[in-house]
Amino acid sequence: MRWWSAANLVSNAGTWMQLTVQNLLVLQITGSAAATGLSLSVQAAPGLLMGLFGGAVVDRWPRKVTAAVSQAALGLVAFTTAALVAFGELNVGILMALAAVTGLIATVDGPACALLGNDLVPVKDVPSAIAVGSLVHSVGRLAGTALAAVAVAFLGTASAYAANGLSFLFVAAVIPFLRPVQAPPAPTPAAPQVPVPGSSHRPGSAREGLAFFMRRPRLMALAGITGLSAVFGRNYGLTLAVLVTGPLQAGAAAFGTVSTVLAVGGMAGAVLAARLRSPSVRLVGALAAAGGLLQAVAGFSPSLAILLIMVLPMAVVESVSDTAGTTVLQTDPPAHMRGRVLGVWRSASTVWGLMGPPLLGLLMELAGARGTLAVGGLLIAGAVGAGALLHHRRHTPAAVLPELTGPALPPTAVTRPETLRAAA
Repeated sequence: MRWWSAANLVSNAGTWMQLTVQNLLVLQITGSAAATGLSLSVQAAPGLLMGLFGGAVVDRWPRKVTAAVSQAALGLVAFTTAALVAFGELNVGILMALAAVTGLIATVDGPACALLGNDLVPVKDVPSAIAVGSLVHSVGRLAGTALAAVAVAFLGTASAYAANGLSFLFVAAVIPFLRPVQAPPAPTPAAPQVPVPGSSHRPGSAREGLAFFMRRPRLMALAGITGLSAVFGRNYGLTLAVLVTGPLQAGAAAFGTVSTVLAVGGMAGAVLAARLRSPSVRLVGALAAAGGLLQAVAGFSPSLAILLIMVLPMAVVESVSDTAGTTVLQTDPPAHMRGRVLGVWRSASTVWGLMGPPLLGLLMELAGARGTLAVGGLLIAGAVGAGALLHHRRHTPAAVLPELTGPALPPTAVTRPETLRAAA
């Protein structure tokens, strides 16, 4: 697990180096911010269209082999891009095509690497492993963004892509030496041959994964909570940026401070989340509601100092909620279905990831940054509260009516029809 975490730290840093440089590269080639946004959408699109099939591949093939091959393929794409940049042969069309290929490979790589990491620890430590992964992701993001500026300044744009390629190869080289504690499900017909009730498609298919997800109330509730939070509560790069530079009149440098506090809070939350043992959807909902209320209060911050005080617990709550939700997502399904469940989740998360920014932008045009943060936070808390109340009413047993006056019947007599007639 230590080797896997170190490899993921290197890989995350390389990925954020490439992503940062990719945005700059598109701007240099086209001079268009719209083209930059389009390149990110092109890379995310395969997750929407092919997420289900990527998860099915993970369930059908040995996990270590799948993860190693996908990492090597991502490294090849990064090296190809670096060579094209170095020789001046890269244009927008080729860059978009390479971004689409990267997104396609990631539909397999994402669930394969996530589940492989869980196999390296006992079942009781899976929440801690996920929390470590979240911490590694946060540190890698900070390091990669900083290293991208250094690489471009001293070695040129191609160096960031080459460094990312090396990071993928490092992960691929580590994978064969990993020793899973949990035996991964064997990719044989034995486990997946139990069809989902009511489904007519063959076992092991992507459609079976979707049917399983839709029939699982816990997963549907988790998707609803996470989707609401992602659309109305997690786009702080947009809402807080507008709040800081607009109503608070603090400038771009101040938003950098806010972003740093968000990152620190995320890492602190990951450390706290490592203590989780059996997180539930109820816990995820409670944390999401708490985060929504904190967000609503933060929207009315009168100064930057007050906003920073509110942002820290917001980030901590969000990080713990994310870890709890990911743990439920990766441990609730049976082992032979987890790849497809993660595939369904990738498709769903791509939908709300694309929906969120435009919807929030429209809301800010109508209600401003403060109103958007307040309305979004209250909407999250209200929806979670309404869902909890509805769930409680559905699962509360009906009150038992008092018995009519009359002679008490012995337990054995109740089963005799003649006794019942006499009592009536």
